[in-house]
Amino acid sequence: MSRTPRLPAFAVFAALLAAAGLPIYIHAPKFYVDEYGVSLGALGAVLFGLRLLDVVQDPLFGRLGDRLRDRRGLAVAVAAAVMALAMVGLFAVPPVGPPLLWFAAMLTLVFSGFSFLTIVFYAQGVLTADRLQGQGHLRLARWRETGALLGVCVAAIAPVGLGVWMQTPFAGFAAGFAVLALLAVMMMRREWSGVGLPASTGLRAVLRDGLARRLLLIALLNAAPVAVTSTLFLFFVDARLDEGGKEGPLLLLFFLAAACAAPVWGILAERHGPKPVLLAAMALSILSLGGAVFLGAGDWLWFAVICLASGAALGADLTLLPAIFAARMAQISPGATDGFGLWSFVSKFTLAFAAVTLLPALQSAGFDSTGDSPASALTLLAVLYALVPCGLKLFAMALLIATPIREALS
Repeated sequence: MSRTPRLPAFAVFAALLAAAGLPIYIHAPKFYVDEYGVSLGALGAVLFGLRLLDVVQDPLFGRLGDRLRDRRGLAVAVAAAVMALAMVGLFAVPPVGPPLLWFAAMLTLVFSGFSFLTIVFYAQGVLTADRLQGQGHLRLARWRETGALLGVCVAAIAPVGLGVWMQTPFAGFAAGFAVLALLAVMMMRREWSGVGLPASTGLRAVLRDGLARRLLLIALLNAAPVAVTSTLFLFFVDARLDEGGKEGPLLLLFFLAAACAAPVWGILAERHGPKPVLLAAMALSILSLGGAVFLGAGDWLWFAVICLASGAALGADLTLLPAIFAARMAQISPGATDGFGLWSFVSKFTLAFAAVTLLPALQSAGFDSTGDSPASALTLLAVLYALVPCGLKLFAMALLIATPIREALS
């Protein structure tokens, strides 16, 4: 009789991965500007280059994870150690050589470890869900994504909190991350399984499956709005709302709403099915985010309401779509690493595409993040932040309506 998986271990490991994702995009550039005087333009170029590197290497990490399936626990421990040490190097060790090059090298290691661990972790979830009673993929996703969102929240505010009683809060953050990495690896040490599993069927098998292709396209269209709003969030609060200094609390409110809503969406999906619940969350996202186009200077309270509603909707996106895709991978590619290599590729492609299209468009309209911008540029900012994501979300809803989700879960 197989041992019942420990779902809290999946939540803690998801929190570790989430802490190494978006919070690093928030903290690292400001830290290197303040401490070492590196220009924002140079840091932005490095971050964009790293996003493109992720896009290329994620499918390769999927293949590597499949080849190491018989030694998955060891591979995870090594990748987690590399990620933790690179985080310490990024925030707690003075740069060896030019700060910009050190920044690029440490972030490359952090994000490479993050990518490999994410792919293997989600692939392991496919195998683990089959050992759970009931709707295993939805149950696992509820624990995993709630842990991930809580990890984002804690990591986003940790340096601020540590700064109250530490002179080097970012060094404390890096040390805390290393401790979390050790804890997560220890808690998950008995959950990794790969011995005797069939090899992954490869990218072609995934791409040949019509339902898998459609789910990937839905994921692309549904991730694009998040990429757009993530790229423009700080600019929108600072320039459109004229509320510089409130970005952090509003961002935290957004992710806390997502974390609190994620388990609720999971429970609703188990009772009523993931498709109608996901469609309802998409509609909530459109209704809430679309209202942002009408906001102007001083309307931060209304924007806080939008953050609550759109954050809650995000909880469904992050919980239900990966669960549906994982269920399909269990049917067509049991190893799942190639499938989640593509899944990771899709999400990171949207981030890279958003960065390379939206910011130049704002610049060409005369937008100035450090000074006054013309009214036309601020209007464009509102349209890009609010209406473009709504249009993309509508396309995702239309495709989801036409997709036989029951086939993916059966």
